[in-house]
Amino acid sequence: MAFEIRPVQVRDYGGLGHVTAEVYAVVYPPIEEARKAVREMRDVTARVAEAETTFVAVEPGDGKVLGGVSFVLSGNKHANVARPGEGEFRLLAVDPAARGQGVGQALVQACLDRGAELGLERVVLLTQEDMLEAQRLYDRMGFKRVTDRDWEPVPGVRLWAYAFEV
Repeated sequence: MAFEIRPVQVRDYGGLGHVTAEVYAVVYPPIEEARKAVREMRDVTARVAEAETTFVAVEPGDGKVLGGVSFVLSGNKHANVARPGEGEFRLLAVDPAARGQGVGQALVQACLDRGAELGLERVVLLTQEDMLEAQRLYDRMGFKRVTDRDWEPVPGVRLWAYAFEV
């Protein structure tokens, strides 16, 4: 499958919002806080305005959005574990039909490249304990677990932290 990774454009907002919300609606726990977060994921305008960069994977030609990810810097209201000198990526989502084609890895690599361009020390992320496919990707790419940064945003929902030295 051919795809292109680039910064999101206004014409991508609907597709990115749809893919992200559909992916996270399946993996988030069935609690009201999670349902609210999924509804908010459709608002790509706010997400893009508040991120340092948001990348999308699109099919050449028709521009269909296959996935996306947002990259934020420490101090950003959406940076949950990034410290000074670090970037954090959030809301990595790949359309289930595009999985296994390198889309997720390319989106993560775009964040690592952006961190290097900005002269950051590391890139960090949070993932759910049960997101095994994502964890395999992070391990393969050289991320390391950082257990002292694990986070529980709501009782019973534990997120695992990973870091990559840029």
